[in-house]
Amino acid sequence: MSTLEYNREEVRETIDRIVNRTFEMDLPWDWPTGVAFYGVCSAYYALEDERYLTLLKEWMDEYMAFGVPPMSVNICSMGHTLLFLYRETGEEKYLDLAKKKADYLVHDAPKFAEGVLEHTVGGGQSIFPEQAWVDTLFMAGLFLVNIGTELKNQEYLDVGLAQFSGHEKYLQDSETQLYYHGWDNIEKNNMSQVFWARGNAWAAYTMAATKGKIDVKEPAFMSVNGSLRDLLSALIPLQSENGLWHTILTDKDSYEETSGSAGIAAAFVLSGARTPKSFRVVQKAYDGLIKKVDDQGNVTDVSTGTAVMNTPEGYLKTSKKRIEGWGQGLALIFFSHILTRYP
Repeated sequence: MSTLEYNREEVRETIDRIVNRTFEMDLPWDWPTGVAFYGVCSAYYALEDERYLTLLKEWMDEYMAFGVPPMSVNICSMGHTLLFLYRETGEEKYLDLAKKKADYLVHDAPKFAEGVLEHTVGGGQSIFPEQAWVDTLFMAGLFLVNIGTELKNQEYLDVGLAQFSGHEKYLQDSETQLYYHGWDNIEKNNMSQVFWARGNAWAAYTMAATKGKIDVKEPAFMSVNGSLRDLLSALIPLQSENGLWHTILTDKDSYEETSGSAGIAAAFVLSGARTPKSFRVVQKAYDGLIKKVDDQGNVTDVSTGTAVMNTPEGYLKTSKKRIEGWGQGLALIFFSHILTRYP
């Protein structure tokens, strides 16, 4: 098996810079922090740095005392960190809040069709009625699979896996095998019909992270494994010479976007990169992504928060000059997996 060419100490130092910069940000109890802190948790496992655990615990304790906002699908992404803190500290308060988030998703969050979670933000208000956004696979689907596996709770696991089968049905294009950003179940269409890079990162990474938690004798394994296999194959020829992917995957004139590229590349790493083609994808992605972290630990060229835009042109005009929690987090996930998978 070929060996990935990278400087291990450079990656460790890069991860540490990103973590330090992330905790300098005034992050809210919401999905940007859910993704950022998932990355910090990944960094903790890769570097075994107890300081990261301390930083996460101090932030979480202060916010829990301050008061957390009402539930929504996106806000439930904070459950990833709560579950991590429970696992590492044994403190029941983290698990109690994580279970409240899981119970909300299972019993109270609005759903349509075959139990697909409606995309909700903020305080859970329904402003995108019967719309599925691919983001939900990270914010809720993966969280439910993880907590369901951790607690051996079949109800959590079943609802989590239903998100993968439902989003595959409504979002994965049968011709290209790429994932659309969203689905409108009222209008019965994929809205602007864009194959968005970060959206495909949410799909690819969460399926790669979920596959190993499903019994291979269960139909859900075949569904997730097949969808992921076809998606990764479709993404290979769309990688740019710089090792990144364009924000609209099928538009080579659209800008190359870092967070989506990091998430996609992390999916290849987590999937094993067992073929020459997929291994070359990881090497090119590493060579490109390491250049996207500046001396202060900012992950650069990350598109800002992006709704399912009205037209493809909306994605092209989305700013990439801000430092975003999801950019920090997805880069941390990628670099952390590099250290653990290619020691």
